[in-house]
Amino acid sequence: MEPTRPNPDALLAKVKAEEGKSVRGHLKIFLGACAGVGKTYAMIEAARARRNEGVDVVVGLAETHGRRETEALLEGLEILPRAEIAYRSVTLKEFDLDAALRRKPQLMLVDELAHTNAPGSRHPKRWQDVKELLDRGIDVYSTLNIQHLESLNDVVAQVTGITILETVPDAFVKEADAIELVDLPFEELLKRLREGKVYLGEQAERARTGFFRPGNLSALRELALRFTAEKVGEEVQEFRSVQPGVPAWPTAERILVLVGPSPTSVKLIRHACRVASLLHCEWIALNVETPTQLRLSKADQDRTTEHLRLAAKLGAETATLSGLDAAETAVCFARERNVTRILVGKPDRRGLREWLFGSLTDRIVRKSGDISVIVARGDGTAAADELPGVPRKAAAQPIRYLEAVAVVALSTLVSWPLYEHVSPTNIVMIYLLGVVILSTRLGLWPAVFSSVLSVVAFDFFFVLPRFSFAVSDAQYVLTFAVMLVVAIVISTLTVRLRMTIEKSQLRERRTVSLHALSRKLAALRGQEAILQATVRHIAEIFDSEVVALLPQASGMLEVRASEPPGQTLDFKEQSVAQWVYDLGQMAGRGTDSLPSAEWLYVPLLASHGPFGALGLKSADMSSLMIPEQLQLLEAMSQQAALALEVDRLTEEAQKNLVQIETEQLRNALLSSVSHDLRTPLAAITGSATSLLDPDHPIPEDRRREMLQTIAEEAERLSQNVNNLLEMTRLQAGTLSVRKEPQPIEESIGSACQRLERQLKGREVHITIPPDLPLVSVDGALLEKVFFNLLDNAAKYTPEASPVEITARRESDAVLVEVRDHGPGLGEGEEERIFDKFYRGATRGTAPGTGLGLPICQGIVKAHGGRIWAENRPAGGASFRFTIPLEPGAPAPSAATPETAR
Repeated sequence: MEPTRPNPDALLAKVKAEEGKSVRGHLKIFLGACAGVGKTYAMIEAARARRNEGVDVVVGLAETHGRRETEALLEGLEILPRAEIAYRSVTLKEFDLDAALRRKPQLMLVDELAHTNAPGSRHPKRWQDVKELLDRGIDVYSTLNIQHLESLNDVVAQVTGITILETVPDAFVKEADAIELVDLPFEELLKRLREGKVYLGEQAERARTGFFRPGNLSALRELALRFTAEKVGEEVQEFRSVQPGVPAWPTAERILVLVGPSPTSVKLIRHACRVASLLHCEWIALNVETPTQLRLSKADQDRTTEHLRLAAKLGAETATLSGLDAAETAVCFARERNVTRILVGKPDRRGLREWLFGSLTDRIVRKSGDISVIVARGDGTAAADELPGVPRKAAAQPIRYLEAVAVVALSTLVSWPLYEHVSPTNIVMIYLLGVVILSTRLGLWPAVFSSVLSVVAFDFFFVLPRFSFAVSDAQYVLTFAVMLVVAIVISTLTVRLRMTIEKSQLRERRTVSLHALSRKLAALRGQEAILQATVRHIAEIFDSEVVALLPQASGMLEVRASEPPGQTLDFKEQSVAQWVYDLGQMAGRGTDSLPSAEWLYVPLLASHGPFGALGLKSADMSSLMIPEQLQLLEAMSQQAALALEVDRLTEEAQKNLVQIETEQLRNALLSSVSHDLRTPLAAITGSATSLLDPDHPIPEDRRREMLQTIAEEAERLSQNVNNLLEMTRLQAGTLSVRKEPQPIEESIGSACQRLERQLKGREVHITIPPDLPLVSVDGALLEKVFFNLLDNAAKYTPEASPVEITARRESDAVLVEVRDHGPGLGEGEEERIFDKFYRGATRGTAPGTGLGLPICQGIVKAHGGRIWAENRPAGGASFRFTIPLEPGAPAPSAATPETAR
């Protein structure tokens, strides 16, 4: 049997979690069943023990409630002064988050995690203050009573009869690194209450007869114990899943809860959270948009959004789907996601539709198959048509029904003159056409109303006896029934088709908008261009004002692009944007973090962290908080962040490439200096030293030879240095070309004169046609081209071998060729010969830096020409280059015959 290995996915998840915790502060929560069990006392005792270990501990806030034992325990600890906030002529004292961040100790004590901050604070809840401390890398000790847990809110209300308004999301509590249960039997707690160690005076008496009843305390204690046990169980499961030899514990359960605009959804969401917590499984909150739900009022749409946000806050995955049948869509989604339990609400009453077709709950039970269905009791406030997935009927609009009456009347007027000429069946078709038109424009119920009215009108005006509802022929009863059914079916299908098309068009527009932004960003380079395209596109899609902020060198954000242009942010808004950038979280208007801001801010998140932030401000901010809109906004911000990251990486890659090339050039230059420059220096130094030595007289002929060596090596050294400097100018792009019309033979003659010693004993054949036009060149630079080409021929060809120079006109350029009779170029060297510091295999041990030909190439290109090399069929190498002719280039003043040297 193979040894059991740890689950690699679990190991990877654990490593990622530990990486996240390495930069995030650690949270320890002291949990109790209720007030008075000693949570604050235990927290301070633990903090004092940490201080004795050398940890920097600061008390950010500790509520002693006048207890002398707790106050005595605070002695010797650094206590942070509280912030004073004026509210309605009253000064409230709150935890000073800014002062805590400035002090930044290793460990901060913040009591009463569920406390609601005073209006005007940065965050509405204290747990959000603690979250920011953790995100800034500060460890936190805090306290919490079990009744303040969000998922237990309605359970506590049912047990105690008291609704707790201050709650903390379960997801935040479960992220705590440690939870220490501070437990106390209810008999001892009641004794402490009587002794005034929990509350004082009349408040203690009210608590004893109200909240602190033995039954309440026992139930709360059980909830605290259960929650702590679940937390410990999760830690044990995490430990076993990554240990070799211990089988992993796969979670097979997954819960799906259906939510909608009904108030019942809140109860369902909390119930699903508790069940998922008990089963240690994932849970999903699903909203199904049916055709009728698309016509919900804005208040109902906002309520659905709030329900989905509540589910997300409690740790659920949220999803919104479109479908004609809510039950069918929900069950199909459940099967795709391997859901084992579906949680739905129990209808409190049944209407005609429910009796005929069944309620949403009935349809889900019928379609669920092997999936368990949990039916939760409603709270008695929601009607059946308000259940999740079954939207409430939109308020009747009389104008629509008046339009239906008008269409039926128009159909009657059109049919009236046709009565004597067509059969009644064709008249029915006219009424059905009116029903189809109404269904496409007004919706289902006006179309159904027009169907009934059409049957009545057809019977009254066109069925014998006319102008009465009596029917002489019984077969018309069947006609009426079929006409009514066909009209209703057509109207229903037409409405569904129209709604489906509208939803498809909406999704298509979203997809197209993402694709359009992606295409725009892919074609842009530079931060300014990317940001400007992003804010313009988002402003158009969301019909809002948009700003894009990027950090300066100091780390503070500044507005880099806006739509409309010129937008600025005040200090308060700038601070919110900075918070979003620092923590990488959405904040601002409509969110739980800094909701007093006027703008909504989204971080520009890339793979290596936030790049900046986007701010949006719209006349209808609530429309931006719809989950699908937020998802679209986040997707666009991530696209922009990705484009910025790619642009930065491209720029860094180019810089690295330049740095690599510079390093290669530096190494080659050092290699050249170490050989081609030091060699002539060594020769000069040796000869000069010998000449200056008075103890060893040198014969006159030897003396002249040494002076000649010094002159030649000095000239060689000067040429190498000039080549290096010239190459540096070409590399830096500072080469200045001053063109003047002149004959090409002047540059050739000057180069030959400078190389007279090197070319001694060689024949240089120069062939230039008499009518060759003047070329517009920089004479000094062109002379360097000929100098390097001729010097190259002198170095790498046998002594006394001839060199040939020809020039002729080809179209609008002058073609110059320098040919030698040496060994030629090696295989594949025709292009590489122009690389800096390259010296071919046929170069032998001839001196040189390998810069002559690259300099020639740079000068020729600076004149707009090109240069290349090739081997001659008869042997030797040929170097050719072109010099463009200016329009109307003048002919030389005197013909220059072919010359030979």
